[in-house]
Amino acid sequence: MNNSAHHLLSEFQLPLKSPVLVFSLILFIILLSPLILGKIKVPGIIGFIISGIVVGPNGFNVLEKNSAIDLFSTIGLLYIMFIAGLELDMNEFKKKKYKSFAFGFFTFSIPLLLGLPVCYYLLHFSWQASILTASMFATHTLVAYPVVTKFGITRNEAVAIAVGGTILTDTAVLIILAVIIGSGDGSLNFQFWIQLIVSLIIFSLVMFIVIPRITKWFFTRLESEKTSHYIFVLSVVFFAAFLAQAAGVEPIIGAFVAGLALNRLIPASSSLMNRIEFTGNALFIPFFLISVGMIVDLRVLLEGPQALIVAGVLTVMAVVSKWLAAFLTGTIFKYTKAQSLLVFGLSSAHAAATLAIILVGYKAGIIDKNILNGTVILILATCIIASFATEHAAKQIVASEEDYQPEKTNDESPENILMPIANFDNLESMLDLAVLLKDKTSPQPIHLLSVVHNNEDAENNLRIARKRLEGLLHYASASEAGVEVLTTIDYNAASGVVRTSREKDASLIISGWPRKTTFLNKFMGDKTETIIDNTDKNLFVCHLTRPVAVHDRIVLICPPFTEFEAGFSLWLSKVCALAKELSAPVYCHCSLRTENAIVSFLDIKKITVHFNFVDNSDWEHAASLKGWLKADDLLVFVAARKESQSYQKTFEGLQTKLERYFSTVSKILVYPQVNPYTYNSAAIGITGEQ
Repeated sequence: MNNSAHHLLSEFQLPLKSPVLVFSLILFIILLSPLILGKIKVPGIIGFIISGIVVGPNGFNVLEKNSAIDLFSTIGLLYIMFIAGLELDMNEFKKKKYKSFAFGFFTFSIPLLLGLPVCYYLLHFSWQASILTASMFATHTLVAYPVVTKFGITRNEAVAIAVGGTILTDTAVLIILAVIIGSGDGSLNFQFWIQLIVSLIIFSLVMFIVIPRITKWFFTRLESEKTSHYIFVLSVVFFAAFLAQAAGVEPIIGAFVAGLALNRLIPASSSLMNRIEFTGNALFIPFFLISVGMIVDLRVLLEGPQALIVAGVLTVMAVVSKWLAAFLTGTIFKYTKAQSLLVFGLSSAHAAATLAIILVGYKAGIIDKNILNGTVILILATCIIASFATEHAAKQIVASEEDYQPEKTNDESPENILMPIANFDNLESMLDLAVLLKDKTSPQPIHLLSVVHNNEDAENNLRIARKRLEGLLHYASASEAGVEVLTTIDYNAASGVVRTSREKDASLIISGWPRKTTFLNKFMGDKTETIIDNTDKNLFVCHLTRPVAVHDRIVLICPPFTEFEAGFSLWLSKVCALAKELSAPVYCHCSLRTENAIVSFLDIKKITVHFNFVDNSDWEHAASLKGWLKADDLLVFVAARKESQSYQKTFEGLQTKLERYFSTVSKILVYPQVNPYTYNSAAIGITGEQ
């Protein structure tokens, strides 16, 4: 008994050594820190850093920095940079790339120009130490980025330029670090520059040409292996970090570039993106923030006035220079005060790159202990300031977006998607598409419907259908998209779909592509045609030949007078939403009148999707599109019902024509909603006996 008690007490000797106990404590910190400090309005990020100070070797020495904590911390840091690259709105970034370059220039040059004379003339550092310390002011780590994610404003323009500026300034600073270290050991020569430039070019070619092609192939070949997708993505992130290190820059640059390279292939609303964010925000990123706190040693402030002076000057310079860069950027580009504050909040935290620079400089003997200690205090102060500033700005932006929603009125009902299921083979791809199309603000779930033929086996078939559909609930839960299973009995599938669409007041029906037409279908009319003829709802008839995420372009065919249909705004908004999720350009074949209507819609809704318009007067002949379409294109053809203003004789047999000419291309056939008063009520009133 005494031996057992002694052994138990030894497990609790500080610092803790047991891996199980250490991991348990860290998990409790991750769980309780945001809850406790949230009561006093302290952001969760600060809670993790403060917790790290308290339990770290410079606090109560409960935990010590070891290889396991360093490993998880490194993963968390890479995760932050990877998610930042992954969530960057590429369409917005391309449109605002010059603004990102401008902010990157300001946030790099202003701290460097202000910090260099202060360090050299006021603090009396050497030239090497002054350049290194001043360049440290220019770096920033996206410590506050999880705050942006929490408030759902990752696609705000201010976030796009802040993140874009981060990679530019950090890359420049880390190259300066390599140059300073090279000059210190005498290796700064022509060969050094050639090696650095060549290695960076090779790294860029691998990441932006080779990796996306391999990823697309992997996602296509193993479409159903969702766990493998996540493991593959993690492998790419760490391999990219290694390649960046081999190229002579920091691994965080590689992780960010990996996010950019995979940006198009991982839609923001996909289940894979949900898994990536969940794992990072729940485990790896808090680990990193706790480890940052474990480095902080508040006792350095008691070591004498020199440490206080250095810490104070470094902190003030870091904050002021970043504020000036954000203020200048906001003034030039006419941002709101909240957006300028958001840029400042995201760019003012110093942690990862700052530590990398200072620790390397310290080990190389370029900077002394006072600078190292002052930098640690700077990290704590700037992380606190950045978190509060970012959260305050995010709340203001969210409040302003909620106040301004001209496209919605109180009379509009929330979006309601109905997805009838006939073929269970391709159901996951169809569900992925429905999740990407779904309005994220709608409280209504996606309704999966299976219609069972009304015969003597109806009850048994109903149970089987319900069981098969419920198996999809687990798959759908990964994307956190609400899904509801519906099963019903009817004399034929089409009438069951039509009836349920009315009962659920569906605003959009997403249907699978009809199977090959038989002689009986030609005579009686197939199921899809029956749904088209007997509903006035927006209808998307889909045939996906590959995973949704791997499509490079959307080719949109809009016949004349498409803009006069009642469902014009809805289907166009869905095409834009899909293009935004895929970061894919839209190539639109339409008349000048339709082009003007689309451009007007984009301006009113402030949609940033990139449209390329093509005047194609020969759209009636589907074969003429063959030269336009590529294997990874998604063809969206806007058709019309017979009662519609845009209906033309060419639409007859359109499904068969598209299947004949583009059997290997993914396609969506759109039937816009028609005005009820122009719709033939006799056509809607089908009965169960039809």
